[in-house]
Amino acid sequence: MSTRFAAVLGGCLLVTAACSDPSAPGTTPKEITALPRALTPSEQGIITAANGFGFRLLARVNEETPGENIFMSPLSASMALGMVMNGTAGATQDEMRSTLGFGAMARADVMGAYRDLIGMLRGLDPHVDFRIANSIFYRDSFGPAIEPTFLSESKSYFDATTAPLDFASPAALATINGWASKATNGKIDKVLNELSADLVMVLMNAIYFKGDWRDAFDPKKTVQAPFRLEGGSTVQVPMMRRTESMRVATVGGRTLVDLGYGGDAFSMTVILPREGETVGSLVSSLDAATWSTAIAALRPSEVDLSLPRFKLKWERSLNDALKQMGMNLPFAPGQADFTRLSSTMGRNLFISFVKQNSFVDVNEVGTEAAAVTTIGIEVTSLPQRTVMKVDRPFVFVLRERLSGTILFAGKIMNPPAS
Repeated sequence: MSTRFAAVLGGCLLVTAACSDPSAPGTTPKEITALPRALTPSEQGIITAANGFGFRLLARVNEETPGENIFMSPLSASMALGMVMNGTAGATQDEMRSTLGFGAMARADVMGAYRDLIGMLRGLDPHVDFRIANSIFYRDSFGPAIEPTFLSESKSYFDATTAPLDFASPAALATINGWASKATNGKIDKVLNELSADLVMVLMNAIYFKGDWRDAFDPKKTVQAPFRLEGGSTVQVPMMRRTESMRVATVGGRTLVDLGYGGDAFSMTVILPREGETVGSLVSSLDAATWSTAIAALRPSEVDLSLPRFKLKWERSLNDALKQMGMNLPFAPGQADFTRLSSTMGRNLFISFVKQNSFVDVNEVGTEAAAVTTIGIEVTSLPQRTVMKVDRPFVFVLRERLSGTILFAGKIMNPPAS
């Protein structure tokens, strides 16, 4: 599959993707034309922030892997980092807020918007299987140090399940990977290979989507066809084709097509760069404002669409990308402030890794997609206990510590029994 297509697709599917057997063959579900209620200002703010964060993150990851396919979920990353942010304070929280694009939004408004957005997206379209799940697993011995408020807010704002685990047990890794597999309908069955000795908490977000196109592609029309690579060569790919009315736009020489799923609340938007433009240039130019402008230009029109059928698994650490976006303190041992997560140990905690695993299958029936963002919190190596066995001759001094006055001094060569 082409990097050109996948990189664009990965950036545009902010909360979409899916594939299932048609629930009612031969019929088109009733169109969903409005949300069940108006968005609150906080919800509008969190969506704008998440979209902007998503395009910036995509641009950074694309810079790291310019010639590779990308498929990621900015919403999953934003939500997982939002859970982590709720445990931070001071400059650490400021950096996370800035990187995630929350601006002057109050922390309670940010958390409440996440909660309300989760509630709205779940069950929005009965013809689309869309799931969001969050979890927090923590080392059992670390449990007493966790602020109860942090866990209760994780539950109330993110509907997160929380559980202590014996991280030293092989069963712990199986539990964490098992949760990811269950939350993604088996599409992502492993997110971690090991648990480090200093790891005290794992925070996870999973997003799963499965839905049929409102208008399916006819498999009989899928043929092997050439796909132009940016270097000038071509490869043969299975190309799906359909001709009908779709939402399309041409903005700045770039062509957009928007394909609906189920009741049309969810869709896939594909952006084709202008001739001579690289996908890298396209990705670097995208932000929340340009995205909104492009989407607003979409209009129904008769389209003869050819679209590759493809399936992709993707995995990547996001540490470097997030640091380049300004999130440095949360990763810095001895400098990060996680005192809202643990008042007693918060100064010894830091983010050790942020990684995302994703899966997407686009075919004639629809699309299935999943992503898991996994974040590890580690504790800095605490001062080691010094073992000092005074079992040979020694010197000792009695002193007044504040003034520095030595009161007595001595040497013991052979301790007399007391």
